[in-house]
Amino acid sequence: MAAISSEAFPRLGVANACPSPSRERASAHFLHSGPSIRSIATATRLSLGARHRLQALASDGNDEWGEGAAEKKGAASKAGNGVGTAVADEKEKDGDTEGLKKALLDSLYGTERGLKASSETRAEVNELITQLEAKNPTPAPTEALAVLNGKWILAYTSFSELFPLLAAGTLPLVKVGEISQTVDSNALTVQNSVSFVGPLATTSFSASASFEVRSPKRVQIKFEEGVIGTPQLTDSVELPDTVDFMGRKIDLTPAQNALRPLQDAANSVARTLSGQPPLKFSIPGNKAQSWLLTTYLDEDLRISRGDGGGVFLLVKEGSPLIPSSW
Repeated sequence: MAAISSEAFPRLGVANACPSPSRERASAHFLHSGPSIRSIATATRLSLGARHRLQALASDGNDEWGEGAAEKKGAASKAGNGVGTAVADEKEKDGDTEGLKKALLDSLYGTERGLKASSETRAEVNELITQLEAKNPTPAPTEALAVLNGKWILAYTSFSELFPLLAAGTLPLVKVGEISQTVDSNALTVQNSVSFVGPLATTSFSASASFEVRSPKRVQIKFEEGVIGTPQLTDSVELPDTVDFMGRKIDLTPAQNALRPLQDAANSVARTLSGQPPLKFSIPGNKAQSWLLTTYLDEDLRISRGDGGGVFLLVKEGSPLIPSSW
């Protein structure tokens, strides 16, 4: 191996390859006065330990840009998905409610507001009503008087005391028209009305009541006055060709000429009565009071239950749920 001259060491950053006595003394002084080997090793270990800790922090996913951020992003995504799921569930719930309402109104076809409903149809109607009550969007109807306010048309009832009134529509030449309940939330009043349609005139009967709120769902009703409306003449007085009587059709064509004088006399009486004011009378007694529990309420449909055990299904006037046949 070739020898390395002393002039080469300065180029490598060392003063001389063969130290002089003065250099030896300086080296000894450095070893005694400068950092010890132990302190240098300790600093090296601390540096390595800090480096390991930084690497651990980078690898455990808790830093802002590492996997921790991904986990946070995932959690936020799950939260967003939760909100989306809730919205989807709400839309599905609304769809279910609308489907139940349609099925309920379809099941009422041919029941004459409950009068002619078979036991099977009543069971089906009761089941659909129960399902709708479980989805009631207005838990406290008496606190939502703005929704309760307005005219409601009776679509179905199981209240047997109304059946004689509904049965009047089966009499010859008489038809029971609209049965309705009008709620005035400002005056806290209720008006129940029923109209009768005949070949000569139409008339109505109504009962007015006041009500008090007793609970979030219940109101106490006190009927005070009844009114028999003034008969209104029909535009054209014509006897029908046939009438239904006790399930049989009776042909009136042969008798129309013979009945013409009777028709003219009835027309004269109707004109006389139409000029009279409505007949009003008070409704006394304890039977004038009752309570009503509203178990389902939205902008179109209302379900109520009375103290007599009957259920009342009503549709808001002007609602698209009202069939054209009503």
